[in-house]
Amino acid sequence: MAETPGNYSPQILEAIRRRATELYQRGGAVEGQDTDNWYQAEAEIIRESVNRLTRRAVVINVQGVVYTGEYESGSADGYIAGEWKPGESIPIRFAGDKLYLRRRDGRELQTTVVKRIG
Repeated sequence: MAETPGNYSPQILEAIRRRATELYQRGGAVEGQDTDNWYQAEAEIIRESVNRLTRRAVVINVQGVVYTGEYESGSADGYIAGEWKPGESIPIRFAGDKLYLRRRDGRELQTTVVKRIG
């Protein structure tokens, strides 16, 4: 599995590796999907980890660069984690350290970019 650099603990990296392996196996063990499997696994593990903490974040891949954007639940304008599915195309825009994701209803989720990989 491809590994992306980051400041993850060994436990998080191991959880990502296990999830990426599961995705590989569930996907029919198709070669050449290791990067996609890793990014999806990373997004899922981070989302699960974030849900256990008070910090909320989204992880999005923009032309091979993976961004993690944190947001405040109270100012998320009704955003519910999981509104977007892995691989779904999402209109976005950047403004300084802010990442805005357009929701289906036209509202935007404002996040602060806290991590960039790639």
